[in-house]
Amino acid sequence: MIAYILRSLAQGALVLLAVAFIAFSMFRFVGDPVANMVGQEATLQDRQELRERLGLERPFPVQFAIFVGNAVQGDFGVSYRQARPVSALMVERLPATLELAILSALFATVIGVGFGVYAAIRRDGFLANVVMTVSLVGVSLPTFLIGIGLIYVFAVELRWLPSFGRGETVRIGWWTTGLLTESGLKSLVLPVLTLGFFQLTLIMRLVRSEMLEVMRADFIRFARARGIPERTIEFRHALRNTLIPVVTIAGLQLGSIIAFAIVTETVFQWPGLGSLFVQAVQFADVPVMAAYLVFVAFVFVVVNLLVDLTYVLLDPRLRGGKALAK
Repeated sequence: MIAYILRSLAQGALVLLAVAFIAFSMFRFVGDPVANMVGQEATLQDRQELRERLGLERPFPVQFAIFVGNAVQGDFGVSYRQARPVSALMVERLPATLELAILSALFATVIGVGFGVYAAIRRDGFLANVVMTVSLVGVSLPTFLIGIGLIYVFAVELRWLPSFGRGETVRIGWWTTGLLTESGLKSLVLPVLTLGFFQLTLIMRLVRSEMLEVMRADFIRFARARGIPERTIEFRHALRNTLIPVVTIAGLQLGSIIAFAIVTETVFQWPGLGSLFVQAVQFADVPVMAAYLVFVAFVFVVVNLLVDLTYVLLDPRLRGGKALAK
């Protein structure tokens, strides 16, 4: 078990290194940050001095080695746009993104699994057919269109919820949260629904499909033949076996929620990491862009490790060392 975790951590470190290299290489061609940082009246000497101060005149391998060495220590350099440490900027924006992502993941997982199980158990019922029809809409529509539609209905027409911003927040140490204020809670509703709706429909359809497949298995027929109550068969035997493949998709979707947050944060002007990344792209702020992609890759690596460990909890057959090694 320990060897398996160490091997997964080593693989994750290689993934982070590869993502950092790709990001750092790609963002060299998005624009010249010096041209955005100085005015038109700046001389060629001023521009050259700024390039040397930023280390842009050094060879690429040297720049990348310095970036990786500093990133390991939590230092991603200084933002070209705001002239502040990138790590400080990300810490300021991190609570907003994590709060949005975690609530969206909980919303998608709980509602998606619940509706998926119901649609499988009552697959011929009217409500189950309605749920599956709505799921087609969620899978088909892009995230930004869902957000705009929710804004039009609940913010413009009904005027129940705000259309942008995070609302009033409360600071607890370095963390800021809107969960403790009325305006903060209202501001969270539409972004959470927008970000979690696609994942919800995907999880729901997957749970329904897997549940129907498991319910046709031989061990379910054997359980019915033994006289085990149907509710026990559905929720203790069938659902547990259904969740094993669902965990993989749900875990990957949790990581993708961080990535899709860029669109949602842009639509709702949410002050998170996604909007920070969009501003960095517009300004060719390479340190911020590279740090953001490394953060997203780190989230995926951690989620994949947690998914693998969850397999062990759900399937006792994987608890042996040999099974894990495979």
